[in-house]
Amino acid sequence: MSTINDVSRLAGVSKATVSRVLSGSRGVKEASRQAVLKAVDELNYRPNVIAQSLLSQSTGCIGVICAQENINQTTGYLDALEKHLSRHQ
Repeated sequence: MSTINDVSRLAGVSKATVSRVLSGSRGVKEASRQAVLKAVDELNYRPNVIAQSLLSQSTGCIGVICAQENINQTTGYLDALEKHLSRHQ
């Protein structure tokens, strides 16, 4: 599994530049952006979601406990909850 360090090394840029490119920040030279994207593609780099969650202290996940015995009603509640949450990502 490749890391941001690997991408940085292959692209010839700093880790901060790789991070800015991957997060879509402005202020990165186009040549650097292209080098990072090429390195990401060549290395098949995928960000580590667990590491990002640890740093941000946010997983983007919720837990739901349902005490309903009626599966149709529970499914309806979960569908409505999913629709509501998807509008607030």
